[in-house]
Amino acid sequence: MSKVADYPFPVVMIGGFPTAAVSRTALAECMVQDCMRARASREDWTPKVVLSSNGQGIALAGTDASFASAMAQADIIHADGMPVVFASRITQHPLPERIATTDFFHDAARAAEAHGLRFYILGATEDQNCRAVDAIRRLYPGVEIVGRRNGYFGSEEDEAVCEEIRRSGADVLWVALGKPRQEYWALRNRHRLAGVGWIKTCGGLYAFLADDVPRAPGWMRAAGLEWLFRAISEPRRLGLRYLTTNPYSLFRLLRHTDFGTRRPVPVREMY
Repeated sequence: MSKVADYPFPVVMIGGFPTAAVSRTALAECMVQDCMRARASREDWTPKVVLSSNGQGIALAGTDASFASAMAQADIIHADGMPVVFASRITQHPLPERIATTDFFHDAARAAEAHGLRFYILGATEDQNCRAVDAIRRLYPGVEIVGRRNGYFGSEEDEAVCEEIRRSGADVLWVALGKPRQEYWALRNRHRLAGVGWIKTCGGLYAFLADDVPRAPGWMRAAGLEWLFRAISEPRRLGLRYLTTNPYSLFRLLRHTDFGTRRPVPVREMY
């Protein structure tokens, strides 16, 4: 587990998670620096695991101790929900912006083009994974995608999957296995992925890249209402989830945010 001092940004407790007060651009710079360090010491480098905080995760951590423990092992947690950003505004370290993984991917891809970083795309269905890779290659022809694999494999295949990823020479592994499986998988297998710079969980990213799911209008994202747009777009899949998780995540934001923070909070002090 990395120390807060490894990164040039403060961390503030929001909704029970130590959350990085960092911009998208600065986070992409951290990715590049970690990947370059990993290249310099492949066999001795354990990947940094970068997770995100949103309403679903905040609510899940309150009911599932194993998920809360998994989140506590992250090297970086960034805010993937506007309510997290709103809550931070009355702490000592307001977050500069929301870092939705769907947006951050594009910052990361531009940084990868500039520095020659290699991506591995893991997760989703075979069809969606293929179409997401095609979209990345079209949007960012300078990004080298050294491998891809769908997310339909069991834990007994983890070792083989990780060996394939290591041999590919990937700098950044994008993992879209759904929450909480992707978080558990990333942390359980990081020791098998020496030399990979970052493991970045990315949830529904490939659905957006493949144009299977539309983004909410900009004004809804800025107002923290992207969840409402998605619930209306996919009521059968997401409606009940948001109705049940949003009130509880709001409670946890109020109850487990350190509004009096006066110093960065190391991850290891969380639980």
